[in-house]
Amino acid sequence: MENILALLQKFDVPTPRYTSYPTVPYWVHETMTTDIWKQSVVNTFKKENGEMSIYIHLPFCENLCTFCACNKRITTNHKVESPYIATVLKEWQMYVALLPSKPIIHEIHLGGGTPTFFSPEHLTELINGITKAGIVPADHEFSVEVHPNYTTKEHLKALADVGFNRISLGVQDFDPAVQFVINRIQSFEKTNEVVEWARELNYSSVNVDLVYGLPKQTVASVEHTINNIKKMMPDRIAFYSYAHVPWKSKVQRRYTEEDLPKATEKWEMYNTGRKLLLDAGFDAIGMDHFALPDDKMFAASADGNLHRNFMGYTTTQTKLIIGLGASSISDCWDGFIQNEKEVEAYEEKIAQGIFPIVAGHKLDVEDEMIRKNILELMCQDKTTLQPEKLDNALFAEMKSKLQQLLADDLIELNNNEIVVKENGKLFVRIISAAIDARLLRKQSTGNTFSKAI
Repeated sequence: MENILALLQKFDVPTPRYTSYPTVPYWVHETMTTDIWKQSVVNTFKKENGEMSIYIHLPFCENLCTFCACNKRITTNHKVESPYIATVLKEWQMYVALLPSKPIIHEIHLGGGTPTFFSPEHLTELINGITKAGIVPADHEFSVEVHPNYTTKEHLKALADVGFNRISLGVQDFDPAVQFVINRIQSFEKTNEVVEWARELNYSSVNVDLVYGLPKQTVASVEHTINNIKKMMPDRIAFYSYAHVPWKSKVQRRYTEEDLPKATEKWEMYNTGRKLLLDAGFDAIGMDHFALPDDKMFAASADGNLHRNFMGYTTTQTKLIIGLGASSISDCWDGFIQNEKEVEAYEEKIAQGIFPIVAGHKLDVEDEMIRKNILELMCQDKTTLQPEKLDNALFAEMKSKLQQLLADDLIELNNNEIVVKENGKLFVRIISAAIDARLLRKQSTGNTFSKAI
């Protein structure tokens, strides 16, 4: 116990979340032009035999949740729906025009914001406008993130009718004191009602998002929340560490650092929640997910097919992800781009027929190798370094950091193979940072990442 507490203090430092490599602050924007991006999309499309995933960012919310660091627009004006849907569909057609054949759309994910801010009719228009240009295989996975307070049965039926079979509900915490300070008042009864609708409409997988480390949160409130969640028995649970980034998300300034639990308290919250979930029959997947044995994520983890990208842990290995909408990030495996973050700038560029790229990065050979290493650590708890492909000084620094992690009993080192030990799973972001070449070469000097614990 004393060793764990010492490690929590030692490693409670800003660290990337590794939903990509290189991480966004280390992108070299001049390496990715619009022409390079378009060619990269076509090349990857051909290599993947036309299979792709689509992420659509729907940024509007009626209510401001003060813990949220996502790109969002707070409004009660629903007149914004129609022009935004039309813009997203025009952006999609710009991609379709690039492709040599019909895309096989294996995945669609609606994120936000609050996707169910949009009416059922507009969501139907959006998805039909996407899928009519492609082929949807029988084993597709279409998923949506929902805020239960703004979701109706009509929303879920409309989405089910156009192929949606997965749903993720944001909960965070059911404690009224926590809900008040994060400005998200949400009852168990309303949340459970949405879960029941999803099951009635034959959604094959229900996920619930929980967060530990929120302001005013306690171990007791985490226990209360998870005991309520167990009454619903979703198929998956994402149990995330709260990312406190007030320099990026100004709404997080409603509370201060003093209102946040310390690293040791966060560890107790996580440990308590993890034990409750394991006792309820869930299995730990990756660093922050849990799944029941009959869920696809459990099978993907057991088979060594778990994957991680900008949408978090996934069950498919899609190498071409097209992001549509303001602030969306796209991934063609050897390159990333991000769209304009402001709705108006995004809509203006699309209206002019211009790809709305505001940032990007073209991976070099070293990037691709390190990306593979970090993905394997995140998804399989082990990886093997290739020192012959690394600069000698860089590899020496990696080995030095790994030796420290070995001394802390977080990993095993077998020549150049890294194996994450049970104690190390809570610190997998720290382990990944030890081989992050771009981070090692250029340590951030300002506020960039949330803390590792």
